[in-house]
Amino acid sequence: MYDIGRNKRAEKAFGLDDVAIVPTKRTRDMDDVDLSWKIDAVNLEFPLIAAPMDSIMSPATVIEVGRLGGLGVLNLEGLWTRYEDPTSVFTQLASISDPLAATRKLQQVYAAPIQAELIDARLAEIRAAAVPFAASLSPKHVRSFADRAVKGGVDFLVIRGTTVSAQHVSATAHSLDLTTFIHSLDVPVIVGGCANYHTALHLMRAGAAGVLVGFGGGSRKAIRNVLGIEVPMATAICDVAAARGDYLDESGGRYVAVIADGSIGGSGDVAKALACGADAAMVGVPFARAEEAPGRGYHWGPEAWHPTLSRGLRAHFDTTGTLEQILVGPSSVADGSMNLVEALRRTLASTGFTDVKSFQKAELVLV
Repeated sequence: MYDIGRNKRAEKAFGLDDVAIVPTKRTRDMDDVDLSWKIDAVNLEFPLIAAPMDSIMSPATVIEVGRLGGLGVLNLEGLWTRYEDPTSVFTQLASISDPLAATRKLQQVYAAPIQAELIDARLAEIRAAAVPFAASLSPKHVRSFADRAVKGGVDFLVIRGTTVSAQHVSATAHSLDLTTFIHSLDVPVIVGGCANYHTALHLMRAGAAGVLVGFGGGSRKAIRNVLGIEVPMATAICDVAAARGDYLDESGGRYVAVIADGSIGGSGDVAKALACGADAAMVGVPFARAEEAPGRGYHWGPEAWHPTLSRGLRAHFDTTGTLEQILVGPSSVADGSMNLVEALRRTLASTGFTDVKSFQKAELVLV
């Protein structure tokens, strides 16, 4: 602990850039590495989840991620549920390079109402492809549309916000008690973000099947600048992983997945997040480089289009390949933004581990 002044003490926290993975005394053959993982009753081939951002996830790309062995998440508050055909909207957004004009345009296009019938249509399209998939809602709208998501056949409902607690208290509106709400649903729930031990433990006790660690994608720095809120990811993941272990003992064996959701820029970040204790990583930036990405190289999250307090940045990335190449290769770049699955497999092999669960015990050093 550090003394900030006479009445405040704080601990030192570390981001993923501050840590590195230490090799062990042995290495493994890559063919011996098993990246599969299970969340609730769903088995997936590798621990990567595509973030529910309009710039990367359309019904088509959610299906493609599922076909390749991962889990795609559609934002049910995004352009795909506000417009019958949002293609022209994406075209307009891609034509704007000025950040101020882009923010104003985002606020304008997201002012269109969410249409319940479009939620039904999008989910039916994905469900017909017979792949695992999830849908995302914010705490603000989850009461209104969760039933439609469940009826739409999602494997998971993701409740995702900048910060999410087990109970949201309001003097002017109905409070959202996640303990009651989650147990009323017929699908498992993934919820976050959270960034500390106690919040994670509360969310696990509320019935979450998975907990999102972090504040989501590229908005981390902007949230710190606007709200002053940030917990570096390495520390956050380790604290939430500790809560998972304690809850496992407390509950008599109920395992809750820990999912890193923030500061994941490439394959090295994925590996370090898992070594800190995460079961999977929610990925955004690498998918923004895909040829199929709806954002056409531009990438933004829901914080960027908040109607009164924008606190996210719309970023631009060069297109490097198809969604399949970014996930499972082959890679044509050397920066960790392509072939995420093989890169992770190679990390485990190079450090002597055969599966993600054992890799969570990898040794780390500060760099």
